[in-house]
Amino acid sequence: MADDDKQPVGSDLAAESVEMLKAVVDGETYEKVAARFGVTRTAVERRIKAVALELFRSVGIEGLNDKGVVFAERLRRHRDSILLALADFVPAKPYGSRAVRIVSPDELAQALALVKARSRQSWHDQALFYMLFVTGARPLEIARLEVRDYLMPDGRVRRESELRNEAAINGKARPLHFQSTNLDALLSPYLLERFDQGLELGEQGAYRGLNPRSRLFLSPTGQGFVITPYGTGRQRRFLCRAVLEAYRKLFRYAELEGVTSLSVRHTVAARLFERGADEDQVGLLLGIGQRSAVRELMSRRRPTISELVNELA
Repeated sequence: MADDDKQPVGSDLAAESVEMLKAVVDGETYEKVAARFGVTRTAVERRIKAVALELFRSVGIEGLNDKGVVFAERLRRHRDSILLALADFVPAKPYGSRAVRIVSPDELAQALALVKARSRQSWHDQALFYMLFVTGARPLEIARLEVRDYLMPDGRVRRESELRNEAAINGKARPLHFQSTNLDALLSPYLLERFDQGLELGEQGAYRGLNPRSRLFLSPTGQGFVITPYGTGRQRRFLCRAVLEAYRKLFRYAELEGVTSLSVRHTVAARLFERGADEDQVGLLLGIGQRSAVRELMSRRRPTISELVNELA
């Protein structure tokens, strides 16, 4: 009997595969997990690698690359990051039973209105929420943004910026564009609010009076989101539970069913493809090095033969 003959289908298969990954990173062997779920060791290994690869490509695990997900030992080294990312993870591949959730412009506008109505720090939360859709950056990367990344010394918006290598999850700098007047309309009042409250101020007349090396987004405490290091030496990694919790709260406010930061990256990729971007451009903007990973990030419907040849010439 084939390995998959005993497997559940659809969302149950996805959920079960995620549980297998959790068990392995918690220290269980492939053999033990296989016995518990009633499948072969090969099936467990294949399904765990597929989930881990999708998790890395869609959410991002700092310090783990797409080659590292094939080794159980390396997965266990990143246990905390993997478990934290899984809390905000909706599998889309390779199971094929759940359509990729793309947020339409109308849905985004309605979601933003709900965030505005429900938030106690409206400008901050609207800007934090919208930043995902403008940049496609991962939550940890957004938590690391500084005022100088968004503003030039004279206070103008830095339209063509860069996600610094120390801010990027993969440690490689990439282009970061703030070419959204909608984002400007949310961030400007928030930064003015910060200045009025005396939070992280700098020299008068520069960077709108804010400290250029302060975080762009501050937590409710008035400081940057706490980013916690773990591990030692070359295995040193970072977690930011506070920004992930902030985004979970904002998605609840927005009433976007099934949408997570992962879904937003799919949405950004879809928008870029619609505008004619190629895989290299999408990969550059989202920090994805391999074309195959970019293709998997955005699942486009395969047209029928009839549709392909209709009025071909």
